[in-house]
Amino acid sequence: MGEASLSQVIPQPPTSGVSRRPLCVDLDGTLVKSDTLTDSLLVLARSQPLAMCRLPLWLMRGKAAFKAEVGRRVSLDVRHLPYNRALVEYLESERGEGRRLYLATGADRQVAERIAEYLAIFDGVLASDGQTNLTAGNKLEGLRQTFGDEGYDYIGNGLPDVPLLQHAGTAMLANPTAGLRARLRLRGIAVEREFQERTRPVRAIRKAIRLHQWTKNVLIFAPMVLAHTLRANILAQAILGFLSFSLCASATYIANDLLDVEADRRHPAKRLRPFAAGDLSVKAGVALSAGLLAGALALAVLLPWAFLGWLLIYLATTLSYSLYFKRVVLVDVILLSGLYTLRLLAGSAATRVSISPWLGAFALFLFLSLAMVKRFSELQNTRARGQTLANGRGYLLVDIEQMRSFGTASAYAAVVVFSFYIGAHEITALYQHANRLWLITPLMILWLSRMWLLASRGELNEDPVIFALTDRMSLLTGVAVAAIAALAVF
Repeated sequence: MGEASLSQVIPQPPTSGVSRRPLCVDLDGTLVKSDTLTDSLLVLARSQPLAMCRLPLWLMRGKAAFKAEVGRRVSLDVRHLPYNRALVEYLESERGEGRRLYLATGADRQVAERIAEYLAIFDGVLASDGQTNLTAGNKLEGLRQTFGDEGYDYIGNGLPDVPLLQHAGTAMLANPTAGLRARLRLRGIAVEREFQERTRPVRAIRKAIRLHQWTKNVLIFAPMVLAHTLRANILAQAILGFLSFSLCASATYIANDLLDVEADRRHPAKRLRPFAAGDLSVKAGVALSAGLLAGALALAVLLPWAFLGWLLIYLATTLSYSLYFKRVVLVDVILLSGLYTLRLLAGSAATRVSISPWLGAFALFLFLSLAMVKRFSELQNTRARGQTLANGRGYLLVDIEQMRSFGTASAYAAVVVFSFYIGAHEITALYQHANRLWLITPLMILWLSRMWLLASRGELNEDPVIFALTDRMSLLTGVAVAAIAALAVF
């Protein structure tokens, strides 16, 4: 089999005289919950987008050559891959008892050997070599040539592993697909053990969609509410706009998570996201994102064309942010704040209710402050953990104080704009007791100051919107503001 034959990367002899068949372990979906090839393609799309145009040319040379070309251009962070921990612990135990372990995978040998070297439990590696794609029948032939009459035991997870499990002395599974289970039952293949470590698909999908982030799209209703035009037909349009924007936002969240998968795996909290953790495949993510976007566009065509225009601008801005601008210092926070303002403009287009310049100015400064506090808390929490920055955002730890200055200045600018709004002529047509709105001002100062104080202490979640939704003081402040606004109307 040429270079696809056994590659001894860690030539450690057995530590005891235990005589058992060698145990061969599949990599993608088995030892690692994700697929290392698709992980590599995502890193390639992020770091070398122009190289993606050459994929068809590489693929024309065969799957093995395709994998080798990708492997040469991308160096996966093997330390933070989503390993099946239960399986790794079992393999370490077997290794301690003197059993020979082999990584047998269709992945390119460059990737497989780096993983084997990192785990330091394998006696050797069988993998694709640029000429032979070591999957299914090719892998079975490779194992037979390597182990001969001695035979082997095997751990797999998908349909390509059926022939290997069928000819193994002992068959074991790790996160098996439903199709594999059915095929094994049909062929009467007994499974000795399973290593299941994956979140339920429904829960993983709900987490990937980020339903809690839909609260940001409540801004769609703001123009209608602030203009006091609460009519049934306008409310129906606002609801459609909210749903359309929410579906579109979820589609972009998934796209962002896919592109950020390797960086997320190095983050203490984001590593638990479905794609970073290997709970959802990249194929599932692409299909889910496309379906959500299709639903968003279908709802958008039911509304005025201006709404569709703002939705497409939001989509383009979000994707450009994910692909490039999130790594450009200060431009990223300006774009983040702009995405909030886009929601107001989309709400105005959906309901045909114009927004005042006061609302636009207030939103600009308020959301810029929230974007700043998000970046500030990331820097602050990283410094508190004694870690180095590895998210490619372009910020340095020495930028903390400057970010605090920018963010707090923007916060108080929002309060100043709100104060001018209270004294403006046009609000007397909307509020009988406009002077009562002054009671909102100290509440705004309290809430914004508290957000920045908590961020400075390292007590703020890196997403201020999520924090506000779970913070009792923030919720009480919101209720008080709504009550004061109602008292100003009547």
